[in-house]
Amino acid sequence: MIAALRKRLAWKLFLSYMIVILIGVIVLATAAELTIPNSFQRHLAAMGAMMNDMMGGPGGGMGIGLSPDLFANYRRAVNEALLIAAAASILAAVVVSLLISRRIVAPVREMMAASQRIAQGKYDERVTIPGGHEPSEMDELANLAVSFNQMAARLDRTEAMRRQLIGNAAHELRTPLSTIKGTLEGLMDGVLPADISTYLRAYREAERMQHLIQDVQELSRVESGAYELERQRVPLAELIESARLRLEQQYREKGVELAVEVPSSDVEVYADPMRIEQVLLNLLGNALQYTASGGSVRVTTAHSEQETVVSIEDDGIGIPLEHQEHIFNRFYRVDKSRSRAGGGSGIGLTIAKHIIEAHGGRIWVESPGVGQGSTFSFSLPWLVT
Repeated sequence: MIAALRKRLAWKLFLSYMIVILIGVIVLATAAELTIPNSFQRHLAAMGAMMNDMMGGPGGGMGIGLSPDLFANYRRAVNEALLIAAAASILAAVVVSLLISRRIVAPVREMMAASQRIAQGKYDERVTIPGGHEPSEMDELANLAVSFNQMAARLDRTEAMRRQLIGNAAHELRTPLSTIKGTLEGLMDGVLPADISTYLRAYREAERMQHLIQDVQELSRVESGAYELERQRVPLAELIESARLRLEQQYREKGVELAVEVPSSDVEVYADPMRIEQVLLNLLGNALQYTASGGSVRVTTAHSEQETVVSIEDDGIGIPLEHQEHIFNRFYRVDKSRSRAGGGSGIGLTIAKHIIEAHGGRIWVESPGVGQGSTFSFSLPWLVT
């Protein structure tokens, strides 16, 4: 019996109702027992004149003799009324408590069953929201159901992203693996010459695979927060100039102009220099990749009381409006037919987004459309000496 009570919320609620009712009945009976004698004497004294006339006048022994019988009858009548009232109240309470218990427990049972199905991998499970759907009309159980559905939806999205990540990673690895395999088969069959160009082709594909794996590992770290930012006061001009020098040769070889409007040296940001340089290299490399020879890329900065904004503007291929909100998603590509051999891993912008948000900043892209270039911007907290 005790074990059953411990496992059933409905029985616990029902038992609590019964305990409250029992205590109420005991209090009512005790109060009646204590007040009946005084109440009877008070009413009997008020009716004294009438009783004396009925029993033979003042001092008549008949009135005194009947008083105990009258009191006993009065007590029995009161107890009988209390007993009937208590029985009726208990019956009504049992019915009401059962209905209330079922109403309270039913949503909890539904959530328990749904949680078990979610634990089995069925992330599309949702529960019914009891009561009104307006926030002002929802009680605690309805709010719990809403929170449960939000949790289930987030798990569903996370699982979908996990499956997509696995599929995208496999797809990204398939191309270099196919190239390496084809090169080796060509070497074994004697179709390809065993010269430096053939080996270099296989080496570049292996290097590309290595970069992809490193990027996936980096993404895993930044998404899980498994790293600490080593923040310090650092001149923003120093970070931008360092990134420019590292990519200057690549820009020169492709024939793309890189114009940097370096901010004054007294503008400092409170950031992790290595991580912010990583973001700058990613955005500058991205701009170079999608800007044709003869084009230009410009780096500018702007300041407000709250933040410093760094913008990388190019006159490259641009980004259609419908793709701009997805550009920071993992492995997302605007042109699905574009050769992957000419692109990166597809997760550099995702890594940059997580790094900037870890600094308390934001990152976004603006583009008028195809063929009209694009501007990637990010903000950072800043200090002025």
